[in-house]
Amino acid sequence: QVQLVESGGGLVQAGGSLRLSCAASGRTFNNYAMGWFRQAPGKEREFVAAISWSGGNIYYADSVKGRFTISRDNAKNRVYLQMNSLKPEDTAVYYCAAGNPKARIYYYSRIGYDYWGQGTQVTVSS
Repeated sequence: QVQLVESGGGLVQAGGSLRLSCAASGRTFNNYAMGWFRQAPGKEREFVAAISWSGGNIYYADSVKGRFTISRDNAKNRVYLQMNSLKPEDTAVYYCAAGNPKARIYYYSRIGYDYWGQGTQVTVSS
């Protein structure tokens, strides 16, 4: 089992920045790829960003490319999502996930991940 706890969400004006953090405990953190997903009211949960166990492979949704940066610190059992140039459409609950995607395509999909946090709310005002 892996326990994941997100933090760092909040209310920010459009154009602002936030840094989300996900703390992992339980099984060895650096055995897992990590992902960030988000879910807006009335919408499906969608992929945001992912990083392989080594940090050597990083993937982004087109909607956040160039604005968001995912990173991980295996010594601290944490993964981060730096969000810049935030837009109102980025408003959502953001979830951290851990898993072992078997192919590149699964990094982008919920089915590639076995463990999920409870989420942290990000609200971007216009």
